[in-house]
Amino acid sequence: MRGFLASSTGVTCAAALALPLAPPAAATTSPTPPVTRAAAGPEAYAAGGTQSLPLASRSGDRAPGAAEQGLVRRDVRPFSLVGVVWDNPATELHGRVEVRTRATATGAWSGWRELETHNADHAADPGTPESTSGRVRGATAPLWVGESDGVEVRVRAETTPGTARTAPARSRLPGGLRLELVDPGKAAPPPAHRARTEAAQPAVLPARSARQKTKPHAGPRPRITTRRGWGADEKLREKGFVYTKKIKAAFVHHSDTGNNYRCSQAPSVIRGIYRYHVNSMGWRDLGYNFLVDKCGNIYEGRAGGVSKPVLGAHTLGFNSDSVGIAVLGTYSSKKPSSAALKAIARLTAWKVGLYGMNPRGKTYLKSGGGNLYPKGEKVRLNVISGHRDGFATNCPGKKLYAKLGTARAKAAAYQGR
Repeated sequence: MRGFLASSTGVTCAAALALPLAPPAAATTSPTPPVTRAAAGPEAYAAGGTQSLPLASRSGDRAPGAAEQGLVRRDVRPFSLVGVVWDNPATELHGRVEVRTRATATGAWSGWRELETHNADHAADPGTPESTSGRVRGATAPLWVGESDGVEVRVRAETTPGTARTAPARSRLPGGLRLELVDPGKAAPPPAHRARTEAAQPAVLPARSARQKTKPHAGPRPRITTRRGWGADEKLREKGFVYTKKIKAAFVHHSDTGNNYRCSQAPSVIRGIYRYHVNSMGWRDLGYNFLVDKCGNIYEGRAGGVSKPVLGAHTLGFNSDSVGIAVLGTYSSKKPSSAALKAIARLTAWKVGLYGMNPRGKTYLKSGGGNLYPKGEKVRLNVISGHRDGFATNCPGKKLYAKLGTARAKAAAYQGR
């Protein structure tokens, strides 16, 4: 998600000219075998997996901090979502990351597309077991590209202006840069021995009428596609669940994965994000509590129960006592659909209403640190806030953020206020 630092200098989202790499290899050249985190064998890979390819400088070495790195055009196993990760999550990537991919169906190469480099604002709160596990990596936002079997990437560190006495300086890139190519796999029915356990958690939770409210002013529960419904592989995430005390606020995000998806592909997009968050970034589970597609369908995110206060990893420093909702897509310049806004309103009317919160009201959250506010400071926020209200970021995009007032009004109406 597109972010910026709130400082006098700021951070440019895009650096100078793109990095020219070596010419593409001939079509007859055998590709270098990729490293993969999926189990070996075609059957295992068909269930989904992640290819992890180290980037190299133009000279061919992998020296940490090289200012220009990339991967020449090559054939790879099929994938649909792409991102770049690096070793230290505390290190920011100041520069430009671009990829181009080859569509499996047509064999055509896309133009260069930029990955958002400022993704550290989506993370578990500082000092929590999830953030200190030793598995967490720095990462760009992932990009949905559809089924592809070829890739090229170029990364260039930004150049800071010089003075009359100094030449322009080039930032150093983080160490351990790797390209992550995610195959979301295909949803499969659960094994027979899990059938009875999952019978109580159907693929879709139907909407409940207002007569079934559990709290005064709680809106009716909307229809929600469960993790089973979108095909979550529960073996990927950590076992068990982590909860916060209550839900006092909802943070709205955009996934920044691009808008080039059909609503029928939304479950695949979510499976891709899930694998990227867990296998590539090292989180315990999907970071968002809920996701919404552009057709207004609502999906369960992080496991633990849709009506419970599940602790997410969506808004650094404000994950406690909040819920994170991501709209699939990028809404910096594109307006969100009316269906997506209606879904946000229905979901928040129910979810925050379970805890007696007014969608048009204000609340206080205690900062966990790592954001705009010192750890422990009580911050006054809208009950329905955008991610940028808690962190110096463009998320949920200018166009979606501008519509949150509409979502608040609709949510309040669904609560009967």
